[in-house]
Amino acid sequence: MKILLVRVSSLGDVLHNMPIVDDLRRQFPQARIDWVVEEAYVQLVRLNPGVAQVFPFALRRWRKSLGQAATRQEIKNFFRQLRQEQYDLILDTQGLLKTGIIMGLAKTVKGGKKVGLANGTEGSGYEGISRIFHDISVPVDKRTHAVLRGRLVAAAAGGYTVSTPASFGLQPPSLPPEQCTWLPTTPYAVFFHGTAGAAKKWPRENWQAIASTLTEYQLPILLPWGSPAEKAEAEAMATVMPNATVLPALPMQAATLLAQKARLAIGVDTGLTHIAAAYETPTIEIYCASPRWKTEGNWSDRIINLGDNGQPATVEEVRGAIRVLLESAGKQNFRHL
Repeated sequence: MKILLVRVSSLGDVLHNMPIVDDLRRQFPQARIDWVVEEAYVQLVRLNPGVAQVFPFALRRWRKSLGQAATRQEIKNFFRQLRQEQYDLILDTQGLLKTGIIMGLAKTVKGGKKVGLANGTEGSGYEGISRIFHDISVPVDKRTHAVLRGRLVAAAAGGYTVSTPASFGLQPPSLPPEQCTWLPTTPYAVFFHGTAGAAKKWPRENWQAIASTLTEYQLPILLPWGSPAEKAEAEAMATVMPNATVLPALPMQAATLLAQKARLAIGVDTGLTHIAAAYETPTIEIYCASPRWKTEGNWSDRIINLGDNGQPATVEEVRGAIRVLLESAGKQNFRHL
């Protein structure tokens, strides 16, 4: 059996698609699974050994130069390479016009099926026109978790039921030593404080209070950043946190390693926080202005989810979660404090 997954973006959504691979491999151990994804996330998908071939999709870059012959040729080459394969199942778990077009142009074997979402979930960017490319459209509840949504599409296509906690199947990144000089040799905490949405941020004074708490555990704090504004924020935080260090700019593989190796990850609702949770790094997810039900880490007792849309977590709640994860981890399930 050959199966194609179409989930091109964004970082968190691509990550939340990973358990589909584990589900399919359990049901169809000999299956070949390929994936179409935005080029920025190719290295992340390649960390899953269950994926055979990754097709880089570069729409974000192509849009900037559609008038250039080289760009048009690159687009033609992408679809030519994709159409060299024929699949038993093609799954679009994103439900957008662009992913529907990819599904529509990809080939199935005789009797193969193209399966996608019949509807979006609350707050999603679902585009109903994507259904015209489906052989089967799978309905989901309006408040279906981001991980479960894709798993249900795959289960409907493959004729099985979802009955196990999500398993992401990610291998740790392998980087040469010269690319890891920033990585401590002793345990550390990481604060994933940056996010594109200002409303999702947690106040700086709260981070400062938590940094003070972590001195009790002798854990240095690493502060990553992904933009000049986030770098400035990290530098401002470090001036009031004696145990914090601002990291250099990190490519995706290095940022993934940072999340995977942390003794403790604390972060707002953003991709790198979800990467830490996917690796089951002890993680505290802080929700401030987004619904917790949509992306909370609910597959491991090493993940604690705090706050909700319009109800940010308090410093005391995060301190309590730190105690659970650093002192009492594994004794019971603390997913939903």
